[in-house]
Amino acid sequence: MSKGRRIERMNLDWMFHRGDEPGAWYKGFDDASWRNVTLPHDWSVEEPFSEEHSSGTGYLPGGIGWYRKRFDLPQDLQGKRVYITFEGIYNNAQVWCNSYYLGKRPYGYSTFTYDITDCVSIGDINNVLSVKVDHKDIADSRWFTGSGIYRDVYLTVTDQIHIDQYGVFATTPEVSSEQATVAVQVRLSNETLQDETIQVTNVLVDGDGEIIGQATDAWTVLAESGAESNATIVVANPKLWSPDSPSLYTLRTELSKEGVLIDEVQTVVGIRSIQFDANKGFFLNGVNMKMRGVCVHHDAGGLGAAVPAKVWVRRLTALKEMGCNAIRMSHNPPAPNLLDLCDVMGFLVIDEAFDEWEGVKNKWSTGHNVYPPKHFGYYEDFPQWGEADLKEMVLRDRNHPSIIMWSIGNEVDYPNDPYCHPYFETMTGNNDANKPAAERQYDPNKPNADRLATIARRLAKYVKECDTTRPVTAALAFPELSNLTGYADALDVVGYNYKEQFYEEDHQKYPDRVTLGSENSSSFEAWLAVRDNDYISAQFIWTGIDYLGEAKGWPVRVAQAGFMDLAGFKKSNYYYRQSLWSDKPMVHLTSMKVDNSEHGARGRWAGGVPHWNWAEGEQLKIACHTNCEEVELFLNGRSLGAKHLIDAPKLYLTWEVAYEEGILEAVAKGADGNPYTCVLRTVSKPEQIAMHVDSPDLKADGEDIAHVEIQVTDSEGRFVYGSDDLIELSVEGPGEIIGIENGDSQDLTPYSSKSRKAFNGKLLAYIRTQQAPGRIVVKAASRGLQPAQVEITTV
Repeated sequence: MSKGRRIERMNLDWMFHRGDEPGAWYKGFDDASWRNVTLPHDWSVEEPFSEEHSSGTGYLPGGIGWYRKRFDLPQDLQGKRVYITFEGIYNNAQVWCNSYYLGKRPYGYSTFTYDITDCVSIGDINNVLSVKVDHKDIADSRWFTGSGIYRDVYLTVTDQIHIDQYGVFATTPEVSSEQATVAVQVRLSNETLQDETIQVTNVLVDGDGEIIGQATDAWTVLAESGAESNATIVVANPKLWSPDSPSLYTLRTELSKEGVLIDEVQTVVGIRSIQFDANKGFFLNGVNMKMRGVCVHHDAGGLGAAVPAKVWVRRLTALKEMGCNAIRMSHNPPAPNLLDLCDVMGFLVIDEAFDEWEGVKNKWSTGHNVYPPKHFGYYEDFPQWGEADLKEMVLRDRNHPSIIMWSIGNEVDYPNDPYCHPYFETMTGNNDANKPAAERQYDPNKPNADRLATIARRLAKYVKECDTTRPVTAALAFPELSNLTGYADALDVVGYNYKEQFYEEDHQKYPDRVTLGSENSSSFEAWLAVRDNDYISAQFIWTGIDYLGEAKGWPVRVAQAGFMDLAGFKKSNYYYRQSLWSDKPMVHLTSMKVDNSEHGARGRWAGGVPHWNWAEGEQLKIACHTNCEEVELFLNGRSLGAKHLIDAPKLYLTWEVAYEEGILEAVAKGADGNPYTCVLRTVSKPEQIAMHVDSPDLKADGEDIAHVEIQVTDSEGRFVYGSDDLIELSVEGPGEIIGIENGDSQDLTPYSSKSRKAFNGKLLAYIRTQQAPGRIVVKAASRGLQPAQVEITTV
């Protein structure tokens, strides 16, 4: 809470009703029988998987739900202005305050704010917010969306003279290691009936709390009007923001009237410069670099779309360890707390607005690419809401130093979906294996792809009206055509999805154009197309983490291209990518049958599995992922030979060996001369459960969470890969289980269950505190296994 301005999170004690309740808008409605829930909340993951629902959204339901919240406003707020902000409601959200209708927001990913000053009662403990969420079309997306108020809600109280929402915009027009300039634009509103003279002070503070510089100016703001203040702060020897050193400053913007502080807003500032060059790629702070990026969706398996920030901390930490330095938010504006973490942890970000414009895409409902599709989605709201939703994203997010590009769309030029063009008689997209022949052909009765250039130019204009410091991009599925229609010309940076084969040819055709890989496979060849071409600055691999939806068909409910599964556990391909991207020495072993029969098994990868339990004498292939120069492999202390990475065509090493019980060990020699090892050992049968909690001390605020990782081990405490024991979880004390995930794409156990099978020997539980101090005990039990428990203290 800042002086002169009060901001209160409104996540606790909402009443929820699943289904329609037409009278629930009314302040006096009796909601005593409704369920008390904590936000963020996603009702879709509380209900069973069913084949009657859409494969595109992971076989989980949508429907209608209502939320109601009582809150009080103390008497000392008399004469203040009051606003309510929702960071994300999926979807078609209608909001009332004390029976007054405030409006509707169709797009499920937009943050939106209502001024409720004239609707609330000051000194009244019985103000009521009512929210109807109408997610009736469950096949309205190609991935899981969730349902409900799935992001944070907060109340803001200001003076009648105040800084506007998104009214502070800090940029860094001049940046060097010796000196930088921070330019600050401040928008003010005077909602009184008389002119006022206001002092605006901007104070820049470093990470140690030291004042680096400040600027003060006085303005006369006319009655019932606004004004804009501009200031410049010069910073000597700045600490520049980058993925390797994400240094941040805080800008404190203060409004004073007659020497009295009436409003204050704090803004995170990262001092950095960005530049794209058609021939040399991307430069951050004048230094050329490659973006080693991944695409991510917004869900977290068993939590659905209601993802607390700590979950992202765990996931981003793993991506950072993999060598990832960039993230594309696919394909919609993310939660603000995820962008905050990208600022703090050091990730370059593409902030993306839309997956479709006015043309409706095919939505698969009975399996991926299975006809006929469904035709619901944002397209029906885009003509009316597209400008507002896009500008809301840019205004909300433009102070994040992590964001380096605004994306106005993803694959809206996908061939025949629905846009066609006489340029081609028949065209197959990258995901059209099962598309009927008639759907591949040019159809003059479908929308013409020339239309996309007109829309793109308009959207780019909207972005530039809010921010001119970053380029506008989009992810093209069909650049062969979009280069001709003018769609690509509307962009500052052109993103190619899975079209590495055109990089060289198009660089020659369009020598002044900046091009990068906006969506790519994880193949080694796709990485070489970036690594070996100066003019290609980035790849964003699909995907960093598995996500719900875009499912191949029942019972598979998950898209499985990630380097980590739904629980955030690392797959074997994670370590291959780490060997290609990370500068820190690493070595990792997997084993597989020589005939590669493990390929395609659930949750596994052709690179093998991390265990050493096979049939005696069975012929195995050993894969070693490393970025070290040399690796020697030992089986029970016996050398199987040393190999050099420079001799490996795809930069990973392999051996063939007959299985024997014992220990398989890789000893790698790093460039620093130090040894790095990885061991696989034969283990015995599952005997017990092991548990680990990442946060043994939590705040008793009703919102803080901890991750509890559960493993099945043998009698000596060694992890048993592949075990699938059913584990039952329980909690004692002031805490609750809000989600359980194992990462298995075919596990149809309802997420509301408190028991779940381990998958490949692992399970993850999310524990949330209640509003009471004390000791939380999380217990895990399974028939035939020794139980375990961990303790968490809430303060």
